[in-house]
Amino acid sequence: MSEVTVNKRLLGLKSVQVHVADYGGEGRPVVLIHGWPLSGESWKEQIEAFKNAGYHVITYDRRGFGQSDKPKAGYDYDTLAEDLAGLLEELGLHDVTLVGFSMGGGEAARYIAKYGEDRIHSVVFASSVTPMMMNLPNNPEGPLEKSKAAQMTADLTKDQDSFYDQFTKEFFSPNADGNIVVTEEQRQEALALCKQADKAAALEALQSFGISDFREDLTKVTVPTLVIHGDADGTVPFAGSGQRTHAAIPHSELHVITGGPHGINVSHAEEFNATLVEFFQK
Repeated sequence: MSEVTVNKRLLGLKSVQVHVADYGGEGRPVVLIHGWPLSGESWKEQIEAFKNAGYHVITYDRRGFGQSDKPKAGYDYDTLAEDLAGLLEELGLHDVTLVGFSMGGGEAARYIAKYGEDRIHSVVFASSVTPMMMNLPNNPEGPLEKSKAAQMTADLTKDQDSFYDQFTKEFFSPNADGNIVVTEEQRQEALALCKQADKAAALEALQSFGISDFREDLTKVTVPTLVIHGDADGTVPFAGSGQRTHAAIPHSELHVITGGPHGINVSHAEEFNATLVEFFQK
């Protein structure tokens, strides 16, 4: 990515200071909500492409991650959606496209459910954890087994460096098989972002995106919607997430990236960017 002018600052919200990067642009605002356990810098491959397409690009670090404050509490989705609402209000943003990647898809859904669509033009669910990850009797299609969630929590608690090293390999591997389809430099960049996360925050957020139920939230989405997902996502499998999200929002568009792992915004950046830019025009 070539040099892009950016205004970085800490935005004081109701109970936390959130690191915001505003890349400017004259068009409609596009707010990029990152995945777990990364930061706004994980959108590196998108920023220039979206700005060059004429959009006002903004990223931010979720509380507990990146360069934002790392409080002991507030990692439930109601609070995270409140942070997003505060950010949109403080920056005076309207006619916004929200792009929620993975965990960030939950924030987009919960924001709309709680705060409505007055400020929202459209929404993108990218590799999103919606509608509900945990496999439970009342959510039999949930792609996350309790045993897998418990193992992730145990492994992260025991040795976060080892956990994140393995996690980033699976993040960029079709079907999470460890055969990464990005450069080692790109994986290392993601790994460095993981290590900026507060461990307690990462554990709390891990639980939140595992157990949160967005099924009712998705029924509130009426703005133009794009669901984009890799069909080889081994972290948030398409059948239990992207496919169900598309079905839950009848007017939504669906774009499936063939062979795409979880981190499709990096592994398939050109296709990802072109698809989103085309959607932004609607």
